[in-house]
Amino acid sequence: MKIKRFIGGILESNGYVIYQEDQGCCYVIDPGYNPNVFVDFIEKKGLKVQGILLTHHHHDHTGAVKKLRSVFSCPVFIHREDLDMYREEAKPLEDGDRIELEEETLIVVHTPGHTAGSVCFYSEKSKLAFTGDTIFNVDLGRTDLEDGSEAEMIHSCRDIIDKWSNEIFIYPGHGDGCNMKTVRSINHEFLSIIGE
Repeated sequence: MKIKRFIGGILESNGYVIYQEDQGCCYVIDPGYNPNVFVDFIEKKGLKVQGILLTHHHHDHTGAVKKLRSVFSCPVFIHREDLDMYREEAKPLEDGDRIELEEETLIVVHTPGHTAGSVCFYSEKSKLAFTGDTIFNVDLGRTDLEDGSEAEMIHSCRDIIDKWSNEIFIYPGHGDGCNMKTVRSINHEFLSIIGE
């Protein structure tokens, strides 16, 4: 799977386009800012947008959705627990849903904590996960915002993310990605939660 990252806005949010080959299908993940850079890339590659996948409802991850949806006439997907806070038209995701991209499958993993409906998009085949603002390379997402929960973040880290193998590479909502082996060596917030 090919991955193109775009960084935008004052918060330097990561948005991604995932695809297999030029002229093929793609999904856009968390387009927060600068919709034209996504449009230009997708049109240059001749990609067919199957949908926009949102890890959570915050504006720095959703701000460019309206423009992209109007250009590509594609559906938007967000976990059902974030639908009310998102307040835009979208199709609800559930934990365990499968998103197909040609021979690739992304699994929706509900990881509440940063928001009630935060999710990661996980690929066993490609050994990767798009983690939004749940987990970064060196820390975790905030839990002190309107629908955040420290207790749920603890659950997501202990019972879900800590089960990922060291080979899984995370693509977070801010900052650079890394594999879980690196997370387990430098992410002290994560390590304090899982008790190492």
